[in-house]
Amino acid sequence: MGTAAAMLAEARRSLGVRGRPNYITQDYAKRHGSAFLRAAWCDMAVTYWARHSGNAAAVLPGGDRAYTVWHAQDFQKIGRWYPGTTANVNRAKPGDIVFFDWGGTNGIGAIDHVGIVEKALGGGRVQTIEANTGDACLRRVRSASVIAGYGRPAYSGSPSGGSVVKEDPLIGLKKGDRGQAVKALQEMIRYAGQGAYLDAHGGTDGDYGNGTAEALRRVRASVGSNAGPGYGDKVDGWAYAQLHAAVARNQGKQALKKV
Repeated sequence: MGTAAAMLAEARRSLGVRGRPNYITQDYAKRHGSAFLRAAWCDMAVTYWARHSGNAAAVLPGGDRAYTVWHAQDFQKIGRWYPGTTANVNRAKPGDIVFFDWGGTNGIGAIDHVGIVEKALGGGRVQTIEANTGDACLRRVRSASVIAGYGRPAYSGSPSGGSVVKEDPLIGLKKGDRGQAVKALQEMIRYAGQGAYLDAHGGTDGDYGNGTAEALRRVRASVGSNAGPGYGDKVDGWAYAQLHAAVARNQGKQALKKV
């Protein structure tokens, strides 16, 4: 399996490519048909970089992708999807696959575009490499206001499968904690469908109090957990997985409303 560094090196080789057809669309069209020669190529580029850097398994968990919504859903299905909140964007890593919605939502069904994170800049911003931006491959700086979310590939040397939870600072949070990680947890609870309850009990204030604990318990119950008293008092591995499952389900419902 490849690495994030190899993925980024391959993406940098494409900087300056303009117009279509180009070697990226030609490579994709060889496998999927000539209709892709002049199609939008942002995700074809991510596919190309992954396949040519030894990262296909990590970056393309559902196989080749030219449609950004399906690609994001692939990451969501394996628990490696992070909604594009400011707190999450600040925790993005080089090599993350970042998806954009120019309408400013975090709904997967509304995704318009994709690129790769080259560097996290702080303040809810990342530096990216993107293809098909002005019909070229260029560096861009993007903010959380247009980032729908990102997928975190299981590159070599990083946790894979279910062990992704070990690298997330949400794991281990407990009632009584305060700070930015708690704010990130609260934002995730909001995207999991418990925003109204959270707002009525302190909101996104960075304080893991009774309101946040109960909101998390409700999130867990919403995806079938037998979540009795105390089930929102700590973010253990099960709570983390159920939180992501609830976010995925709630975003799917929001996408259906737009159809």
